[in-house]
Amino acid sequence: MSHEPATLQPGFKGVTADWSADKQAFPVPWGKAMMWIFLLSDTFIFTCFLTSYMNVRMSTLDTWPNPSEVFALTVSGHHIPLLLIAIMTMVLITSSGTMAMAVNFGYRRDRKRTAMLMFATAALGVCFVGMQAFEWTKLIVEEGVRPWGNPMGAAQFGSSFFMITGFHGLHVSGGVIYLSVVAFRVLNGFYDRKGTYETVEVAGLYWHFVDLVWVFIFAFFYLW
Repeated sequence: MSHEPATLQPGFKGVTADWSADKQAFPVPWGKAMMWIFLLSDTFIFTCFLTSYMNVRMSTLDTWPNPSEVFALTVSGHHIPLLLIAIMTMVLITSSGTMAMAVNFGYRRDRKRTAMLMFATAALGVCFVGMQAFEWTKLIVEEGVRPWGNPMGAAQFGSSFFMITGFHGLHVSGGVIYLSVVAFRVLNGFYDRKGTYETVEVAGLYWHFVDLVWVFIFAFFYLW
């Protein structure tokens, strides 16, 4: 049986007929669309945080601590600026690679490799959060930095640092839990029974967003 394409009506009547015929305007899965909306709203929040930070940084009259000195580590008697931050950045960049490979193997329905790569991504996320906890401990215990004060200069440094990095760290921690749950479902064959690995791609969108945000935090907070 041959199926002839439907004749499109010209003008405004044609537009009305198309939109009233319950047609799908944008062929995007519901889960992916909702994730994009969530990430868009999160983008606004991080933008507000970083914009506020830049405003405070430029308007404060007190001396702003030098990030290269504040976030330096002493290794074998050598003072290395931003060493821990560089390692944290490389860990997140690597995790983006493992997540991208997990999505790729998800499309191939390779259950074992998809799950293992997602667990590897989550493990890298745990390493990042652990290093961030070390960084916080060093600043609070050794340097005396607080959200309401800072012995090294401008008091706003502490509040900006803990707010921005803490909010991002919360996203990474949530992402670790999210990826672990999805990975366990992959291993159990849940998405094989469901018939699609779309959730793996949606989880990848979230993780890539978290990694991208860190690049901006690294550039604005640690390098400026």
